[in-house]
Amino acid sequence: MTQDLKVRIAGIAFDARFETEKAPRTVAAFKARMPFVSKVVHVRWSGEAVWIPLGDTQFDVGYENHTSYPAPGQIILYPGGISETEILLAYGGVAFASKMGQLAGNHFITLTSNLDHLPALGPKVLWEGAQEIVFEDADA
Repeated sequence: MTQDLKVRIAGIAFDARFETEKAPRTVAAFKARMPFVSKVVHVRWSGEAVWIPLGDTQFDVGYENHTSYPAPGQIILYPGGISETEILLAYGGVAFASKMGQLAGNHFITLTSNLDHLPALGPKVLWEGAQEIVFEDADA
C-alpha cells in the first residue's frame, strides 16, 4: 500500500495516501501547502468527525471525488461556497453538513494505519479541546 504522507493528530501518528487519481487538483493544491500544521476541533453538525475551519482560505479547486458521507479515516476538503472552507476527518459515521444544510467535500486523503485509534480521537477532541494536526511528507 502506498504511503504518501504522515498525519499526526493529538500525538497519534497515521500513515496516509493521497487520492491522486480521483482528486488530482485537490491533492496538488494541498501538497503546495505542506507541511500543513493546524488544530482540529470537533464538528458541530456532521456527526463523528473533527475539522479544521479555514475561513476564507482559497484552494482554487472545484468539486472532484466529492462526498457527503466520508468513511472513517477519509479526509475531505470543502473548497468553500455556501459555508467556509474546511478540512474534515471522519472517525465514525458522518453526514457532512453546516448550518446552511448538507455539504459535499473532496475526498483527497485516506488514512492507512492505526485506524483502531480513530474512535478515541473524537471524544478526546470533544472533551479536551482543540488538538494539533500535522500533515507532512512520508519521508519527513
